[in-house]
Amino acid sequence: MTPVLRLSIVIPALNEERTIGRVIDGCRKYGGDILVVNGPSADNTAQTAIEHGARVIQDNGKGKGAALREAIKQVTGELIVFIDADGSHDPDDIPRLIEPILNGEADHVTGSRLLGGSSELHGGFDEFFRLMGSAFITACINWRYRVRISDSQNGFRAIRTDVARKLALTENITTIEQEMIMKTIKRGFKLVEIPAHEYMRKAGVSKIRLTKVWFRYIYSLVKYLI
Repeated sequence: MTPVLRLSIVIPALNEERTIGRVIDGCRKYGGDILVVNGPSADNTAQTAIEHGARVIQDNGKGKGAALREAIKQVTGELIVFIDADGSHDPDDIPRLIEPILNGEADHVTGSRLLGGSSELHGGFDEFFRLMGSAFITACINWRYRVRISDSQNGFRAIRTDVARKLALTENITTIEQEMIMKTIKRGFKLVEIPAHEYMRKAGVSKIRLTKVWFRYIYSLVKYLI
C-alpha cells in the first residue's frame, strides 16, 4: 500500500494579487496546509491569500530563495510542493509530481519544461537567454555528477520535508532551485524528473532581471559543483 504523507504546498509571491487566489483554489484539493510566503508586495497579495484560506508569512525581502528557506522551517507536512504564484504551473499536475515520492522512488521530484514544454521560454531575446543559461547550467550539473536531467531551474517541484531540511540551503534568490538540485544529488538523495508544462503567467511581469543576477547563477553553480 502506498504510504500517505501529509502535504504542505508553498507558494512564494510578490505582487501577485491578480493570480494568487486562483492558484490557492487550484491547490486546495491536494493539500490542507497552503503556505503563501509574501515578499514586500505593494499590492493586496497577502490579504487575497488570507481570503482564499491560505496561511501567510512574510519573508525578509531578500528574494525567492530566502522565502523558500523560511517556508521549509514552517511547513507542517511531511512532503512539500513548491508552486509559483503567477499561474504558470498547473495545480492539477501535483498528483503526478508527488507520485514518485509516495511510491518510494524519489526524495525530490522536479517538473521539467524541456520534457513538458513551455509557453514562456521562447519568443524574445530575454526568453532566449534564459533558455540558453538554463541549458548551460543543467549541462554542467549533468557533466559533474554524471546524471541526465533536463531542467535545473523550474520552480515547480516536490521534496520530502526532512530531506529539504537536511540540504541546509543558503541561496537567497532563484538560484536556490539549482542549489536544491545539486545538493540533492551530491548528498545521495534520489532525484526524479517528470514532464510539466510551463504556461504564460496569467498577469503581471516576471520579477527576474537577468542583467542584474546572471553572475550569481554562475557563482552559485561553481560554488556547489566543487
